Amino acid sequence: MNDTQEPRNEPRRDRDEQGRARNARPRDGLGRPLPYGAPGVARQPEGVVRAPAQSLAEAQRLLDAGMPFHAHEVLEDAWKTAPEAERELWRGLAQLAVGLTHAARGNAVGGTALLDRGTAAIRPYAEVAPYGIDIGGLVAWARELTGRLAAPGAVSAAGAAPRLRTAGDATGNRPAG
Repeated sequence: MNDTQEPRNEPRRDRDEQGRARNARPRDGLGRPLPYGAPGVARQPEGVVRAPAQSLAEAQRLLDAGMPFHAHEVLEDAWKTAPEAERELWRGLAQLAVGLTHAARGNAVGGTALLDRGTAAIRPYAEVAPYGIDIGGLVAWARELTGRLAAPGAVSAAGAAPRLRTAGDATGNRPAG
């Protein structure tokens, strides 16, 4: 600003304790921002380091509750803390959750793009299937959901939620289908 300019009276961005930009607006169950002061759904804490099985169990719980945006946040934490060899797997799982988020919001174009990206990221792990993740089932689920997005309207987030792990896994999750 030079001497002839007046200072702007724009609202400052929300910041966390470390000074990073954070939107403090409440959000609904699909992660859409609500007006300040409106009741919203509790957010997932960021930066939580969990064991892979814990990340998958928490993400599945959130998916089953119709909260894929929140599941994506859990999977994003796993992606950011995963060993290099697994980062694409976790990134792909997070993208699938965001794809479901967009589908549930009625955004077919965004949903399809993220489901396609997520599928491409997890497909290389099909033979290994780390942590009992049902790669084949997730790929089939994403393909089926993408086909449903050709019709107008949103899908039910809880009704369309995938199973992340195979039925034989200790968590008891059933395969997608």
